[in-house]
Amino acid sequence: MDHSAHAGHPAPAIPQGLQVAEQGYRITPPFHTADAGTSRIEFTIVGPDGTPVTDFDERHDKRLHFIAAQRDTSVFHHLHPRMDAAGLWSVEVDLTPGVWRLSADFAPTGADTALTLGADLAVPGDFRPRPLPEPSATSTIDDYTVTLAGDLAAGRGTELRATVTRAGVPVTDLQPYLAAYGHLVALRAGDLAYLHIHPEGDPADPTTPAGPDIRFHAVAPSAGTYRLFLDFRHGGTVRTADFTLTVDDTPTEHTAAPPAPHHAGHGHHHH
Repeated sequence: MDHSAHAGHPAPAIPQGLQVAEQGYRITPPFHTADAGTSRIEFTIVGPDGTPVTDFDERHDKRLHFIAAQRDTSVFHHLHPRMDAAGLWSVEVDLTPGVWRLSADFAPTGADTALTLGADLAVPGDFRPRPLPEPSATSTIDDYTVTLAGDLAAGRGTELRATVTRAGVPVTDLQPYLAAYGHLVALRAGDLAYLHIHPEGDPADPTTPAGPDIRFHAVAPSAGTYRLFLDFRHGGTVRTADFTLTVDDTPTEHTAAPPAPHHAGHGHHHH
């Protein structure tokens, strides 16, 4: 089945972050188990030629972005591992008991596209999964409130706008973080598919305001519930706001089209 037949869907046929290997690239060794507490995670990205990749393009100020999230999305860390000369990446992660999804987001130099590879990590201990948070476009952290405006849509791009206030006052002196005034990651609840969300504007451009609004362009791969995590820096501290958004099954054309037939399973059983 040729997934590229769905014209007008800029999202990849398979969302990022679901696979341990793609296009000849793989994470090795695969993550299996680690102890609760602060654990050191080590891995290499092996390329199509079977050797560790050591040349990566910088994106958002880093050669590799590493996301560690509890499978129930109750804990989220956006980390930046260090790579040695042989291509071994290492990073310290604060782990609580449960099953974690670890995702590496990178662009090998010379490759056609950026990739996000992911793998599970089990952390033994007393695990009490948390229910998914109710849909909310407002997040409070310390004395900051971040409000998200705009909707995610399945299969087409939309603009999201995060507005940061502190004690009720709009924040207009956000500090750049990862070459943007905010870094937004969205994970699809249920499988933690990883959405690439692109900030609009550039802190190096004086016409881009340093708050209170941060704008992003996003495409959701499907209907469902998404957890969004926004890292922003103010007063020298990076904080993470989190949101829960739902995406409805609406046709992408603005016509009164009949609802599409419901495909059983994941739509791979076309007979």
